[in-house]
Amino acid sequence: MTLGAFKQLIVDSLQLDGVSPEMIGDDDALFGDGLGLDSVDALELVVAIEKRLGIKLQPHEVGREAFASAAALHGYVTRQLAEQQAAGSAS
Repeated sequence: MTLGAFKQLIVDSLQLDGVSPEMIGDDDALFGDGLGLDSVDALELVVAIEKRLGIKLQPHEVGREAFASAAALHGYVTRQLAEQQAAGSAS
């Protein structure tokens, strides 16, 4: 999944009215002064990612750094997807 498609997933899953994927800078903060997300949004986003990509994210493993920006979260999800696919093909 490209970063642009990932940003679209963020916008769609959180129903961010008036926000387009292009408006989210790669390194803009997702919380606080950035996109303004909160912990409920984070949970909704994790659920949407899991459903869309068919992966399981462990809440205790998703750290603050992963949610720092769209690019950081995209990188984390991409690594998790690769690890889970590798583990699945090894069994």
